[in-house]
Amino acid sequence: MASDKKAGKSSIRGGKSNEEIFAGFQTLRNEQRVMANKLSEMEIEMNEHKIVIDTLKNVDPSRKCYRMIGGILCERTVQEITPTLISNKEQLAKVIDTLNEQLAKKGHEINEYKEKHNIRIRGQDELQQPEEDDSKQAKRNAIVVNPIEV
Repeated sequence: MASDKKAGKSSIRGGKSNEEIFAGFQTLRNEQRVMANKLSEMEIEMNEHKIVIDTLKNVDPSRKCYRMIGGILCERTVQEITPTLISNKEQLAKVIDTLNEQLAKKGHEINEYKEKHNIRIRGQDELQQPEEDDSKQAKRNAIVVNPIEV
C-alpha cells in the first residue's frame, strides 16, 4: 500500500522521487553559489589591477617594480609591466561579463526547475503572495525547502 503511494508520486513527477528532485535543486543552487563566489573573486582581482595601474601612472616609467608571476617575484620596469596589467584587466572584465551571463542563466534555470517540480522555499511564501491554486494535488506534491543562507 505504501509502495503504491510512492509509485504514484514518482509517476506524477516524471519518475523522480522527492529526494531526487531535492538533490537536483541543491546541485543547481550549489553551482550558482560557486559561480557567485568565483565572480566575486574576479571582481576583487580586477579592482586590484585597477588600483595598481592607477598607482603606476604617476611613477617614472624607468623605475624598477616587482611582479609576482606564478609564485616567483620578477623584477621589471614600470614601462614593461603597465601594458601587461592593462591587458589582464581587460581580460578580467570579459571573464566577469561572461560569469554574469552564466549566473543569470543559472538563476533562470533554478526558477524553471522550481516551477516544474513545484518547489516552495519556507519563508519565501510568506513574503510573496502565491497565486491561488485550486488544485489540491499540486499542493500535496509540493516540496518545501528550508532556505540556506549564502
